[in-house]
Parts: sequence; structure tokens; C-alpha cells
Amino acid sequence: MTRHVLTGARIFDGQMIHSDRALVIEGTVIAGLIPADQAPKAAQHLTGLLAPAFLDLQVNGGGGHLVGATTTAADLATVCAAHRGLGTAGVLPTLITDTAEATARVIAAGVAAIGTPGFLGLHLEGPHLDPRRKGAHDPALIRPMEAEDLARLCDAATRLPALLVTLAPESATPDQIATLTRAGAVVSLGHSDCSFDTAQAAFAAGARCATHLFNAMSQIGNREPGLAGAVLTADAAAGLIADGIHVHPATMRLALTARVDGVFLVTDCMSFAGTDLTEMTLHGRRVLRRDGRLSLEDGTLAGADLTLPQAIGNLVTKVGISPERALAMASRIPARVIGVEDRFGHIAPGRAAELVLLDTDFGLSGYWSGAGWHIAPT
Repeated sequence: MTRHVLTGARIFDGQMIHSDRALVIEGTVIAGLIPADQAPKAAQHLTGLLAPAFLDLQVNGGGGHLVGATTTAADLATVCAAHRGLGTAGVLPTLITDTAEATARVIAAGVAAIGTPGFLGLHLEGPHLDPRRKGAHDPALIRPMEAEDLARLCDAATRLPALLVTLAPESATPDQIATLTRAGAVVSLGHSDCSFDTAQAAFAAGARCATHLFNAMSQIGNREPGLAGAVLTADAAAGLIADGIHVHPATMRLALTARVDGVFLVTDCMSFAGTDLTEMTLHGRRVLRRDGRLSLEDGTLAGADLTLPQAIGNLVTKVGISPERALAMASRIPARVIGVEDRFGHIAPGRAAELVLLDTDFGLSGYWSGAGWHIAPT
């Protein structure tokens, strides 16, 4: 079994940053951390920060492919590979609001993709949303959840490694939310104009997450806290798009002060991820990539042009969050949300060697997977 020792870089182990440790890898598994002064002369010397590779629970596409009605298992592999090249060890490819037939086809593709490197399951964002908070979703395809939809989702939850379902409480009953939760799905509230009380009832029924905090949801008011207020006062996780466009840095700072744990980073990226593409089509509408922003022709935001290293850098430099907390929001916390914390999110003995090396500006310098570098350190 090949033994590798990586030294010189600071190491974030999932909880704290060590500046005086070397990392030992045996084969494809982490053996542990040792004092840096005990590293052998043959150890590989690095500069920067080593951390657990990232997880992204909301990726609409990547590598030129947008998850949709024609998606196959091979397409999902393309999406996963594109994000692994960006330092993300695992993703939930995300289907936004579509027909029942398209949903069934993507679920079948997901089941066929089990075992694909980087594939953690699926995120179905809609179609059971509130058209008043549609965002870039096609309002003609938004509809309430029916018995057939519920049965399809429950079956998918039993067959996929993980299933995240974004819905609006206006389009699904508490009983449907409870049934989905019992089946093993992670129910996330989003694209909703619901009241604070309605959101609380959905959380009580089993929902335990919220999708892209502050975006496409009822906001905090002085007498009606809305879904955003319910998220910040509940024991629920929440995804956050930290590009500085979807949520102002001051608003992010307020939210992260209110919630000391549970908020995690997502990119909400589109097929542009990992490519130089400047335009794509979403349900017959053009999505434009301009100056770090993705939007429909009418200016509506349509996902984000963002990577997780960029999001981490934004949190540290623009919001004032500690590097430890920002790194956990891209690794340990999302791993906990979908129940894979035993595999991801920590650098510890027995864990798979899935690592990123970041530079002093939190840019990606290298990505270690398995037994070696897939992107060599610069």
C-alpha cells in the first residue's frame, strides 16, 4: 500500500485549522495527522491550506450539461466530473421545475448513476412551489403535489443514496411532508411566499432545510417574519448562495450571526460550471452569463456563476466569517444535512482521501482524490 505524507500546508480537519501537522495517507484512505517535525524527508511539501473536499447540494448542471428531461446517467457523470474539477467531491444534481415525466426520467437516470464518482443523489427543486416566488422556474409547470407525485418521490427516496426535495408549504400538505420525511427524503422549503406560522408547521411536520436562504421566499417583516424568519429561528439547515449578488454581504452577516450552525454553501450553478460558455437555454428562454451574473433576458436571476472556493473567499473577505466556519459550510455541514458525515467533511483516520488545497486567497490550487492529485498543486 502506497504511503503519502503531505506537509507544509495548514490543515483544516473539519473543526479547526492546524498549522503544525502533516497529513498521512495510506492507499486511498487518511491514516491521520502527525507533528510536522516528524514528517519524513520524502514528504511532499505544500503551501496553502488543505481541507476536506467540498460538497454541493444544489447544482443544476455543469460541464455544458443542464439537468433536464433528456438527462441520462452519462450526463450526470459529466456534471459530477465538472464539479470534481472545481474541488467538489460530491454533488446533488438538481432538476428544477419540470413535468412529471421529466422528473421520472431524471430519477431513473439518478438510480442508474449510483456508484458514479461524485454522485451523492438528486435534488428535485419543484414543481411543487408557489408561483408568486417562481424565480426563473417556468410558472406553467408549477403545481400542487398530488398522490402520484408523492408516491414517485417516496419511491425515489428509497432507491437513491440521498434525495433532497424543495417544495413550498402552499403546494404540499403537512401530511405529505411527513410522509416524504418518513420515506427518507430531506424536505427543504423554498420558492414560497408562506407565513411564519405556515413555515413552522412545515418544519414541525418534518421539513428540516431551506433552499437558497432569502432568495425566492417571504422576507422578514416587523409583524410577519415570513419563511426567512422561520428559518433563522428554527432548528433547520439552509443553503446560501454567497456570490454577493443573491444576498448582500450585510444580510449574510446578520443571518450567520443569528444562526451559529446549520447554514451551508451552495453554488446553484448551471451548465456553465467548468466551461467558458456565455449562453444557454432554460425551458426555451436564454440565460446570459455576464460579469459573474446569470440572468434571463428580463434580468431575473437564473442560478449563479459561482464555485465553492469563491463562495468561501467571499464569506471570509466580504462577510467577515472565520475561515474555519466558511470551510465547514462547504464540507462538514452539507455532509451532515444529507447523512454522509461518516464519509465526507472531515480529515480523520479511516476517511476517504478527498482533499482540496487552497491558496492564500482561497483559490483552488489542487485536488486530491483517492491515491493522488487529480489537479496538481500550483
